[in-house]
Parts: sequence; structure tokens; C-alpha cells
Amino acid sequence: MQTFILLQASNGGGGAWGNLILFGGIAIIFYFFMLRPQQKKQKDQKNFLGSIKKGDVVVTVGGIHGKILTIEEDYVVLEVDKGAKIKFEKSSISLEASKKYAEKSKS
Repeated sequence: MQTFILLQASNGGGGAWGNLILFGGIAIIFYFFMLRPQQKKQKDQKNFLGSIKKGDVVVTVGGIHGKILTIEEDYVVLEVDKGAKIKFEKSSISLEASKKYAEKSKS
């Protein structure tokens, strides 16, 4: 009876390494498919916000399209329609639409 119990205990130790390798593999996959792309996206967004300039046509997170009139440290002023100006947090700028509008005006 004691021999049987000892054999079970020694077999369980080998499974621990297998579980450790399995969880390590899952952690690596999680990093490459979830965390790394998110970090890259945040870095690209930060670079984009640093590169916007007066006159760019942008879209906010809320979907408002406008042309940048002034840029301050934390906010931008957009002209949205015939002189209507709205002040937004700089972080709420989602993407640049200047290229999109340039392509539409060519066709």
C-alpha cells in the first residue's frame, strides 16, 4: 500500500513540469497576440498626436470631422462647419482624414 502511494507522488512531480510549460506557452501566446499589438497601437497613437499640425483634417473618437485651427498643450480647436469651432481634448483625436479627403476630391 505504501509503495503505491509513493509511486503516485513521484508521477505527479513530472506533470508539474508539463503544467508549467503549458502555462508558460499560454503566457507567451497571450503576450504576442494581446499585449504587444496593444502597446504598438498606443505608441502609434502617441506619435500621431505629436505629429498633428494646424490645417490637418481629423476625426475625433466621437466621429466628429473637423479641421484643426489651433493646437495647445492639452487641447485642439476644430472648425467643424462654416466657422463653428469646438474645443476638444488632444487625446480625443482618433485619426487623420486629410488623405481621405484628398483622395475624394481627386475623383
